Amino acid sequence: MNFTPNPARGTRGMAVAPNALASQSAMAVLREGGNAVEAMIAAAATIAVVYPHMNSIGGDGFWLISRPGEAPRGLEACGASAASASIDTYRAQGISAIPFRGRLAANTVAGTISGWDAAYQYSQQALGGRLPLTRLLGDAIDYGRDGIPVTRSQALCTAGKRDELMAVPGFAQTFLHDGAAPQAGTRFMQARLAATLDHLARHGLDDFYRGELAQSMASDLAAVGSPVSLADLNRHEAVWKTPLALQHSLGKIYNMPPPTQGVVSLMILGQLDRLFNADMDPLGASYVHACVEATKQAFRIRDREITDPAHMRIDPQGLLDPAALDAMAQALSADRALPWGQGKGPADTVWMGVIDKDGVAVSFIQSIYHEFGSGIVLDQSGVNWQNRGCSFSLDPAARNPLMGGRKPFHTLNPAMAHFDDGRIMVYGNMGGDGQPQSQSAVFSRIANFGMNPQAAIDAPRWLLGRTWGQVSDTLKLEARFPQATVDALRALGHEVDVLLPYDETMGHAGAVVMHPGGLFEGGSDPRSDGACVGW
Repeated sequence: MNFTPNPARGTRGMAVAPNALASQSAMAVLREGGNAVEAMIAAAATIAVVYPHMNSIGGDGFWLISRPGEAPRGLEACGASAASASIDTYRAQGISAIPFRGRLAANTVAGTISGWDAAYQYSQQALGGRLPLTRLLGDAIDYGRDGIPVTRSQALCTAGKRDELMAVPGFAQTFLHDGAAPQAGTRFMQARLAATLDHLARHGLDDFYRGELAQSMASDLAAVGSPVSLADLNRHEAVWKTPLALQHSLGKIYNMPPPTQGVVSLMILGQLDRLFNADMDPLGASYVHACVEATKQAFRIRDREITDPAHMRIDPQGLLDPAALDAMAQALSADRALPWGQGKGPADTVWMGVIDKDGVAVSFIQSIYHEFGSGIVLDQSGVNWQNRGCSFSLDPAARNPLMGGRKPFHTLNPAMAHFDDGRIMVYGNMGGDGQPQSQSAVFSRIANFGMNPQAAIDAPRWLLGRTWGQVSDTLKLEARFPQATVDALRALGHEVDVLLPYDETMGHAGAVVMHPGGLFEGGSDPRSDGACVGW
């Protein structure tokens, strides 16, 4: 018997996150009269504490914010590389590639707090936000001080990365108990991080870059040998951006511009808009094949062109012109798989979404790149620093060469859709190469196949290439796909691996839809520890 999961429903607002405690933090703010931006700040702070293997305030973040009657706006809160970082300084130390862990991986400024700050100011100035930072960060502070129950995801991830990270400064002290990974269901406390969040709530978020906390972190970064300096922190600012927009047959879809791979997600959906037909089965080989082949074409353009926008050779919006998408869709073969090389590699991230009763919608993503980022935890503040800068190359001819003050390529990309029928949808996913692929699955299953958000997220997914926890570049399918689909994809030339029925390799997806009558429905990922909650 077929079973269709029911979505979460609501009438006055909705929030989704890959950890239920973060969803509840957002919903509590909405119930107290806060807006969607305030709710997202609360969720972002909470999830940095309760899902510590997946994100941290020592990472980067990106926002898409939509307000009725206005064009969506993007907020880029990602840090550039240290001014002193260069290919020559790394090669002088006998290094041929930037390491994934340790001091030389911690080579970019952490931008996420600057995004919270800019969003908070926008909330106050444009949305009438009134809740103080002490309230918005209050849940996170309490969870750091009093502890959280360790999730199975955190326990397994810590155990899996223990040997790799054991010797990195601060990791064992922070994330291990007597040298071992914490067990699921035990209490995990982060007193230093709680004190840091409390300091930010009382002194303002800009203190992270130009205050007492900045000085503390710069001192600890220098002590462990990171090139990031106080001057680098002082220079950092979040930047408001115009989102990229795809004109789809069902409406407009938005995502972030470079240095993110947002244009990749939109290129995939633009091709699929030209390839879908009414006979396709959302679990069938022709559907998955079309999505995978569209992904390959988009990834090739990504790897050739997408970088820090200050060094781009093309206008990324031009990649979404109808003629360009027509040509890409026409180049796809329905009966054979194109060759595929290496992907970008693993990533850990959290995506979260909130829409409030006034129709203010937020799609948000926060990350430290690999699980536990660089592994470094700063001694005084308890901040786990990202390793986003390991995506730079030490080859000066590469598309993303390391140089001082350059922004790294980001797999992060929060998504949003404004449908012609009046619906607003925020949606997204974590997981490196998997982000645009799961976005294509969730969007198309809701928009093209009419599935409710929970059913669309619950349905079996695929992933071409690498993501967190996986280093192979095969086409990975969850075991719930029909065997006929697996066999047909192999016959088309895909190298297929079958994973668990609900495999966390596919990442944690989520979606919230606000209907034109003001009703909400949404879904969270059973592969995560999350929840979608409505009011």
